[in-house]
Amino acid sequence: MTDVAAAPVDERVPPLRGNRDFRLLWVGAGLAFLGSRVGTLAYPLLVLWYTGSARDAGLVGFAATLPFTLVQLPAGVLVDRWDRRRLMIACDAGRFLAVGSVALALALGKVWLPHLAAVAFVETSLTILYRLAERAAVPNLVRSGELAKALSRNEAREQAAGLLGRPAGTLLFAIGRSAPFVFTALAHLLALVTLLFIRTPFQSAAQEDRAARAREPRQLRRLWTELVEGVVWVWRNRFIRVAACLIAVSNMLFQALNLALIEIVRQGGGSATRLGLVVGVTGVGGAIGALTANRWMSWFRLPHLVIGANVLWALLMPLAAFTANPFALGALFACMALAGAVWNVAAGVYQLRVTPDALLGRVAAVVSLAAFGTLSLGNLAGGFLLEALGTRDCVLVISAVMAVLALAAWASPAVRGCAYPDDGTSGGDGTS
Repeated sequence: MTDVAAAPVDERVPPLRGNRDFRLLWVGAGLAFLGSRVGTLAYPLLVLWYTGSARDAGLVGFAATLPFTLVQLPAGVLVDRWDRRRLMIACDAGRFLAVGSVALALALGKVWLPHLAAVAFVETSLTILYRLAERAAVPNLVRSGELAKALSRNEAREQAAGLLGRPAGTLLFAIGRSAPFVFTALAHLLALVTLLFIRTPFQSAAQEDRAARAREPRQLRRLWTELVEGVVWVWRNRFIRVAACLIAVSNMLFQALNLALIEIVRQGGGSATRLGLVVGVTGVGGAIGALTANRWMSWFRLPHLVIGANVLWALLMPLAAFTANPFALGALFACMALAGAVWNVAAGVYQLRVTPDALLGRVAAVVSLAAFGTLSLGNLAGGFLLEALGTRDCVLVISAVMAVLALAAWASPAVRGCAYPDDGTSGGDGTS
């Protein structure tokens, strides 16, 4: 496979340094992601503050995470069917109205659990749709030779949003119960405004024609067929298929490890402040990894980055079982986050280079479903392991599974023989 949109994109867009449209998208999406991160923490805080019920907070949290399982694949089809820029504008408008309704309800002194659950579900669903559309748009806004640099900046932006979002959400909630929701609504409104000033199409001319035809009534019946096409394409690409499995398992392990981290800090006599220090240092590590990913990709081939990240995780994870020092834990988790950010960018560059423009949304949706669909399993497994084995043994079990995963990555022919399609090495696009 080759990047079918590369040639026309290089002719119509400027270099990344002077690329106005990419900067607008980068800033707007960054604001939207920051707003979503702030809102994610605000929902359980609001429920606990007004009801004092952990069960109610859990119900709202369930509503907020359910779209990661239900919405990913249909969203991918819509991203490939419809005009991506208009779709993102609609997502921002919908999120502004949904989150704004919570701020308005709080201003009127009304808190209704079903309303909060519905808004949380709608906001997450629209965020998934927005994220898939934005990711599919990037190859059409930048030159093919600068795709890795663009994705590095996007990954750094998301790491920064995660780093700032949680403390910002807490601070805003302390200022006023509606403040996080006002901030989130305004962030989505500003993101919408940036989209209005972008002139470059978010898909190839052929894909624009296809999007226009997809609105015809007879084409609506093909939704299931197109969804299956995306799944089949991922299955036939050996590297993306294996990478999706590696990401799914490693994300599940890290979710369990994060639960263990909370218990490690608590049992070590630490406070929420110490835990915040570890989380903050971890975020810094992820941001550094994202910003330097392009350089790592110039130094090492794709198999080295994939295998190296998994091996590094397998080596560092067990060390967390033997220390409660926040600085040591911060250093360990920062190194793991750095490797994870580089791995995310490298895999993302490969995926965008080999995926046809007409399939970008669906392929990203399938991979995202694999990546995020296991998070709830990680929480469940981590809780059971902590309860049954204790903190240290739980971390060691997680580490042992990570070691098996690293061995699987090293032994996989799809990983060892993979290469970027334009680097001249063997492996091609990894299709079977």
